[in-house]
Amino acid sequence: MGAIRAALRQRGLRQLLGASLISATGDWVLRVGLAYYVYVLTGSTLASALILLASFVPQIVLGSVAGVFVDRWDTKRTMIVSNLLLAAGLLPLLAVRHAGQAWIVYAVLAWEGCVQQLFTPAEQALLPQLADDDYLVTANALNGQVRDLSRFVGSAVGGIVAAMGGITALAFIDIASFLVAAALIGRIFTARREGHAAPGSGHPGSGSPGRGSSGTRSLGGRLALLRAEWSDGLRMATHQRVLRVILIFLLVTCVGEGIMSTLFAPFVRSVLHGSAADYGFIVSAQAVGGMVGGLIAASVGNRVRASVLLGWGAVAFGAVDLVMFLYPLAWVAVWPAAVFMIVVGLPGALTLAGTMTLMQRNTVGSHRGRVFGALGAVEGIAIVAGTIAAGFLGHSVGIIPILAVQGGGYLAAGLLVVFALRHEAPGRPGLTSSPREEPSPWEEPSPREEPCPWEEPCLQEQQPSLREQVMPAGASGRAVRIGQDSKLPG
Repeated sequence: MGAIRAALRQRGLRQLLGASLISATGDWVLRVGLAYYVYVLTGSTLASALILLASFVPQIVLGSVAGVFVDRWDTKRTMIVSNLLLAAGLLPLLAVRHAGQAWIVYAVLAWEGCVQQLFTPAEQALLPQLADDDYLVTANALNGQVRDLSRFVGSAVGGIVAAMGGITALAFIDIASFLVAAALIGRIFTARREGHAAPGSGHPGSGSPGRGSSGTRSLGGRLALLRAEWSDGLRMATHQRVLRVILIFLLVTCVGEGIMSTLFAPFVRSVLHGSAADYGFIVSAQAVGGMVGGLIAASVGNRVRASVLLGWGAVAFGAVDLVMFLYPLAWVAVWPAAVFMIVVGLPGALTLAGTMTLMQRNTVGSHRGRVFGALGAVEGIAIVAGTIAAGFLGHSVGIIPILAVQGGGYLAAGLLVVFALRHEAPGRPGLTSSPREEPSPWEEPSPREEPCPWEEPCLQEQQPSLREQVMPAGASGRAVRIGQDSKLPG
């Protein structure tokens, strides 16, 4: 508990967590209530599927590009404006009255998804600015725990609000949550982002024209610059060793999450012979497990390496999932699934916090948004691929064998992390640099400069004197989700 108290003494972190709790609770109210309302309105499962599609397409199409703009803009201001745009974007829902207007819901969700691609990487880039590196994993664990709490409360309230107040009440609750979150974020004090140049330098984030500024460029020049910055994010995600391992981990595990999201309801109905109430109980159980796991992860967050949390957390996660999917072969009962969903919350919390901490520590502030955006786009593609594969193979191969692939994927990906990062030094690898130390990623380096911010020698030499730190994790739902966890009602 000492690590939690120490982390929460940081005022900016408390404000960010408070904003996240309010905003995500409103999101879960809308997410659950909207799914219920749209199905009642249309009576169509296809309409429900379109809700998911409208939420994921922006993540796949815009995720990596949006991260480039997040790196250019002030992080806190980006989050405030995004919250206001998200609130305004919900207003058309007030006009929905009959099934013929369901297209308004899809358009609203697509808009929310587009704006969310700016908010999510900005939020992940802001958190390391508010938490001391000694407590970065604890901060990520608390952030995950806050989202599980919001899921638990919002899921319970969403169905009730939809039944009593309809789509109007759902929209107003989420609009209010966005506005309150924007106000709380506006009160956060932040210093200059790490890796950003001073004003007038022409480097990203400087806020004034220079060699790298698009203020005096033609349209073609601006597009070329955007393409160069976007390529920087992709290269950093694939060339830096830790980020490359995380990229592979996300590809494997998010395919599994697509499988899980598609086949878990049929698993409860057709394999466990459970009711709709049983399904709701099992799904809500994972939030309880996530809160408990997040609390444990936050408590030990300053004593365990983030790579250990990610690797062994994923191994344990996959093992528990495999047992949960395979026990019906010997014994058909509903309640063990709920127990396993609670148990899996602990390794899920460790896995998520370890992932976020490694990503934050292995990216410079000037590139963090585009790296998070690129990885979020990969995550979205993998989830959609898993969803499509599960839809086609669930009937021909069977529900249990395909779900077992999900658990096996986590086991394999976790072991990959354990092996690949077994020599990873604990703590921050030295990515905080002054503006003079970090060359612009599109300028020709001098012979004495490091050629790019993603090559490992550069990452190791920017601050060689940093002391070793050790940290662990937090959770947010079942999956390691970095792209759209907080504000998409899909």
